[in-house]
Amino acid sequence: MKKTSSKVYIAVGLGILLAGILLLNMRFSFKSYLVNSYYPTNEQVLAVFDPTNLNKSQPVKTISCYRGVLTNTALWSNYGDLETALNKGDVLITLETWLKGSDYKNNVLTEVLKGRFDKQFNKLAAIVAKSSHQVFIRWNPDMEVPAGVYPWQFKSPNDYISSFNYFSRKIKANAPNVQIVWGPSGYPGDTEYWPGNKTVDYASITLGSWSELTTHFYPQDQTTVAMLKHKLHRLRFISKPVLIMGSDKGKTDFQYSWLNEQKNLVTTYNNTIYSKNNYTDSIKAKPNRTSLKIGVFDPNKRLVNQPEINVEHIFTDWGELERGDFEKKFTEAINRHHEVIVTMEPWRDITGKPDTAVLESILKGRYNEQIKKLFAIISATDNTVYLRWMHEMEIPIHRYAWQSQEPVTYINAFRYFMQFNGGPGKNVKKVWGPAGDRGSADFWPGSDVVDFISIAIYGLPDKNITDPEKQEAFSTIFNRKYFRMRFLDKPLFITEFGVKGPESFQDKWLIDAAKTINTNPHVFGVCYFNLYDNPKAWGNIKAPDWSISQKSMIKFCNLLKK
Repeated sequence: MKKTSSKVYIAVGLGILLAGILLLNMRFSFKSYLVNSYYPTNEQVLAVFDPTNLNKSQPVKTISCYRGVLTNTALWSNYGDLETALNKGDVLITLETWLKGSDYKNNVLTEVLKGRFDKQFNKLAAIVAKSSHQVFIRWNPDMEVPAGVYPWQFKSPNDYISSFNYFSRKIKANAPNVQIVWGPSGYPGDTEYWPGNKTVDYASITLGSWSELTTHFYPQDQTTVAMLKHKLHRLRFISKPVLIMGSDKGKTDFQYSWLNEQKNLVTTYNNTIYSKNNYTDSIKAKPNRTSLKIGVFDPNKRLVNQPEINVEHIFTDWGELERGDFEKKFTEAINRHHEVIVTMEPWRDITGKPDTAVLESILKGRYNEQIKKLFAIISATDNTVYLRWMHEMEIPIHRYAWQSQEPVTYINAFRYFMQFNGGPGKNVKKVWGPAGDRGSADFWPGSDVVDFISIAIYGLPDKNITDPEKQEAFSTIFNRKYFRMRFLDKPLFITEFGVKGPESFQDKWLIDAAKTINTNPHVFGVCYFNLYDNPKAWGNIKAPDWSISQKSMIKFCNLLKK
């Protein structure tokens, strides 16, 4: 018999070892595909804040936090010691739904609606229903953060809302005593994903959410106490108690005294900013128009004399007001028998220097004389004037000194202006003018100081000004921004909109715009921005020119239902 070489034994041994490693890896790989797992986490429920009953806002007793990871490929579930914890005390389960295998590229939210996770939901509900303690289930949290950490983040709000409500009803059917938690991080735009009162028992926010580590969307103060204030403020339209949670990154520097500060803030402004009139289920009815206003911002006067135009837009500031430039432009528009949109930008003081603390300056009365003068000019006519003040405040840039500021301070400055000395004349309509971006509603000043909501629609992705075909359709932008105003009960005036590109493309874009406006009766007016943007805002890139021809404007006006 031929003697076997030691090299063969070594080769065989290595082969067996490699095969064992491969099988071990496959075992763990298969486990991630085949098992729904539940395990304890380092998350903490730090306190509860109840906006409807501030006396209930307090630290909470110990709640054990667990995470459940459900996959569409799972054949069985590993509950670990979850069932033991359910018998010992209160438990919060953060439940996640994931797609794996060939389905991983699908939308997990629509797959939930197809019933792909029904068995897992029903099994969990049956288990938690046996507990004699309080059980909270928080499903697919941090949905509003544009981080891509989870597959359900930054999806269509309607998809999230529909799937959340589906999940909630599934759990409640078998475990009616479970408290269903809607769990945003508290990031700007969170309430776009609000499912409604019927399927939510608690809301939650997370201090130090690791989903937010790569994002920069907050005001400059990012301390924990500032984050708590911002996150609770964003939920002011929600009439549910809020669980304040610490993330699983580690210990959160939370102080219970901060709750008293928040309660004092809500008490101070309980008739305005934190009025219970703000609370809503989902959609507040807006009035319908009887006629449509058509306007232009047209300083070169290429469109302003067209018979279809009945509104002119004027941008101004304190300096123009003091020099008399504003009154001259305003009088010219009135003499053309037009209504006027006045966008007052208090971004320079009367010396022409930028006022970097403009909100505080307004509240201290620094501009009282200028406000008096402005009100006197715009109130001395029978023509309707739409007064738009400190617009686009929610955009996370610092083009204007009032942008990206603390919402409560902005709201108080807005209210101070609109109510100064009893406010402007009866011919003046008060306009609150966000761009319509994420977090717009954080700056809502209240129905008593707003007659119209203004939004801006430009067919332009962020500084993509080379290919007009890459611009979004008017309808796409409008629907997204309109949805963000669903808690607010005022009609819309689109005070700025425009599109760049060849005339043929502009005409196509404007056809879609006309169809959208015609089918939405809550839009009371539209105003085309017939000029190029401010070059200073675009750095080294040429500013976009949204000007259109007289022919294109006539086509657009003829498409609108007056």
